[in-house]
Amino acid sequence: MTVLKHLTKRLKVSVGVLAVSSTLVGSAFAKNDINIDYEKFTTDNGLTVIVHEDRKAPVVAVAVWYKVGSKDEPNGKSGFAHLFEHLMFNGTENYDDEWFGPLQEAGATGLNGTTNFDRTNYFQTVPTPALDRILWMESDRMGHLLGAVTQEKLDEQRGVVQNEKRQGEDQPYGSVFTHIFEGLFPIGHPYHHTVIGSMEDLNSASLDDVKGWFNQYYGPNNAILVLSGDINAEEAKPLVNKYFADIEPGPALSKWEAWVPKRNANTREVIQDKVPQSRIYRLWVSPENTSSTATDLFIAASVMGDGKNSRLYKELVYDQQIATNASVFNYELQMASIFGVTVDVKDGVDVATVEKEIDKVIGEFLRKGPSKDEVKLVSTKRRASIIRGLEEVGGFGGKADTLASGEFIAGDPNYFKTELSELGQATPKGVKAAANKWLKEGWHQITVVPFIEHTASTEGVDRSSGLPSIDAETQLSFPEVTETTLSNGVKVVFAKRSTVPLVNVAVQFDAGYAADAGGKLGLASFTTQMLDEGAGKYDALELAAELEQLGTDLNAGSNLDTTTVTMSMLTENMEPSLALMGDILKSPTFKEEEIERQRALILSNIAQQKTRPVSIALTLLPPLIYGEGHAYGIPFTGTGTEQDVQAITRDDLVNFKNTWLRPDNATIFVVGDTTLGAIKPMLEKEFGKWKVEGSKGAKQIAEASMPEQGQAIIIDRPGAQQSLILAAHLAPPTGADNNIAINAMNLTLGGAFTARVNMNLREDKSWSYGAYTFLQDARGQRPFMVYAPVQTDKTGPSLLELKKELNAYLGEKPPMANELERARLDEVRSLPGQFETANAVLYSLLSSERFNRQYNYPESLVEKYNSLSLDDLSNAAKEVLHPEKLTWIIIGDAEKIKAEVEAAQLGPVSVQSMNSL
Repeated sequence: MTVLKHLTKRLKVSVGVLAVSSTLVGSAFAKNDINIDYEKFTTDNGLTVIVHEDRKAPVVAVAVWYKVGSKDEPNGKSGFAHLFEHLMFNGTENYDDEWFGPLQEAGATGLNGTTNFDRTNYFQTVPTPALDRILWMESDRMGHLLGAVTQEKLDEQRGVVQNEKRQGEDQPYGSVFTHIFEGLFPIGHPYHHTVIGSMEDLNSASLDDVKGWFNQYYGPNNAILVLSGDINAEEAKPLVNKYFADIEPGPALSKWEAWVPKRNANTREVIQDKVPQSRIYRLWVSPENTSSTATDLFIAASVMGDGKNSRLYKELVYDQQIATNASVFNYELQMASIFGVTVDVKDGVDVATVEKEIDKVIGEFLRKGPSKDEVKLVSTKRRASIIRGLEEVGGFGGKADTLASGEFIAGDPNYFKTELSELGQATPKGVKAAANKWLKEGWHQITVVPFIEHTASTEGVDRSSGLPSIDAETQLSFPEVTETTLSNGVKVVFAKRSTVPLVNVAVQFDAGYAADAGGKLGLASFTTQMLDEGAGKYDALELAAELEQLGTDLNAGSNLDTTTVTMSMLTENMEPSLALMGDILKSPTFKEEEIERQRALILSNIAQQKTRPVSIALTLLPPLIYGEGHAYGIPFTGTGTEQDVQAITRDDLVNFKNTWLRPDNATIFVVGDTTLGAIKPMLEKEFGKWKVEGSKGAKQIAEASMPEQGQAIIIDRPGAQQSLILAAHLAPPTGADNNIAINAMNLTLGGAFTARVNMNLREDKSWSYGAYTFLQDARGQRPFMVYAPVQTDKTGPSLLELKKELNAYLGEKPPMANELERARLDEVRSLPGQFETANAVLYSLLSSERFNRQYNYPESLVEKYNSLSLDDLSNAAKEVLHPEKLTWIIIGDAEKIKAEVEAAQLGPVSVQSMNSL
């Protein structure tokens, strides 16, 4: 791949700017030339600033990266970098309130902060008129934070982080990460502990620690600011000087260099966890992220374990079917990286058998290395992935993220081009050599095995007689939408988006999970999963290889009402990609051996779901709120039941496809870098003559009634650190005339971070990492849900607080003007950036079709939100909220929470065992 050299020059700048280097790189995205134009300068106080101009939408992505992470934590202060990230969202000396409120009001999107071993970053995308506000806020927390940090705030966020830790470790396999880093890195190495830290260290964090950390690491001379979007450097410089130039720089810092521990012996560890199947992690320490060897190891990981045709997946999952998943990664960091193999052992298969096969695959790779075609394939896939990310100015993998990452890693905002260059220059010989150097001895293997539940006898020895005797001696910019029709009557909906050379095509069928009603549950999901397991002249692996060689992504899935097959393709590869799409939709082969392999994976997934609290609740709730036999009274996971999945036959799959996935039940959507004139002949060729016999399917979405009273079902999960609370009852359909009022009502009650429910349970009380209310979209009546994972000892109080919030909204504390205004501004001001990507436009069109709306429906939203009144929200609440009729699912330790649940007076209380699910 051709990589252009940077052209730099000196520029005169205003006071406060020390030096400017302008990096001017070619035109947009030519076939072999991916660039991001930028200008870079440094202020007098040391702040590195990178500006990229992209005028396609009136938004600016703002990212601030601090060069500090968990590796910089002193002994006994693990988790402090991440805890401090949370504190940065809790107000400053000049705005002592939650960070999210003013940005929600401004219409910001993609607000987040993350911490890893090496760095901490904060980012958001804002409408251009809100740029002054976000720069004021970012500079205020960079320069004016400490006066607003109180003991109360520290205790509050400490509790939130500890609940985040509990929530992560309470998931299946969640406890393994501590063991990974402790097993690979010696005591004293900065990567020896996890980013989130230990409970003991979090409890020991003090206000003095906060002040010391801030003063040492959060100065402008240790930070990177990226502005990407509707702005240029000339506009940015005075703004940066205005808000950041008066911030005092921090002290001189010592920085860790690369430290790759030498491991000469293999080590093993076995962990018991409440998981349905064993999982093997085999891990090596590998070189730091700036080493050219990291690229060779990335290729090795991709060849061995990325996708269906990767060597490990094909051998273990596809050919031998002794595992249900297999993947390989190279997790790259500044001081050292981790090369890892992860394999889920199929139920009933001996772990040792799988280990031997892992040894064989890795050994074969070390002996022969990858082929030229495999190396080329990795480069193509990576290039396509980068192109997709660079369509957005913000977000994960967007332009701001990419520029900041490159500057942080290598002092080069366009460092991603170095990676692509190294990929293009990589050879099978070099990859083989790197693998042989780093992937022989010295691995650490962690095997997570299912913990077997044991019970004690209810009868024991009589101990009252003492010792036994011993008898023996032993803003919205929505594109124009055009419609046309193929010769067989299939409607085509088209919108042009030419930011990057990508085209997204979706075929939506009026099917969905509701089409399973009255039959075998899980059939819709099973059918869509089989579509790419062989079609036309291709078997499953050949089809996957064709898609990979084209750089084309394929996805097929369902919601309650529709089933959709989507493709994201490079513009240059539209015709061959659409040919494959035609094969997939018209001629899936449904081979028996593929059906059985897929059935095993689905059953494994269902077994996994039975260990995940949210999945359990989403399986149990629908039949309780809709009633048995209702089209929506099925598991919302879509996977169905073990009994039904076991019973599904090839004839069932073929019949579902012929009944529901057919041209007279389909609409085709196209969004991307093409014209209707260019793509219609291709669509006509693949789909214009598509005809089928028989009648299409029809669904009956009946009107369901509310129960007379609520009820509570406890799913007993002994030893759980948290209780998951999920409650639901019926609400009006998504297409209801007052849906905007319902949405705004929910936003103020519990649908946003700053809404009442989350502010109560998370921010005020630190009982939960996050608590919300939401409405699941549906053509028919949809569920209104309350979601709150809380620490076990606060289960009862949390239930009372949730009831209090719901009832208060209906009575003594109705929606307030400032809440409506915040919700209105959030929705209205975030609209311009919501449809930045072609994929976002595509899914808006799919939604409009699903709910029988005009395709330009988003253009009507500003007027709808601006016309809302408090009465509209109150009336929506009266229509939607019925706290006394909620069905509550509480998943936790029944012995500890049952009495509290009963005291909450939710209705009749029953208890079920996890083993009964």
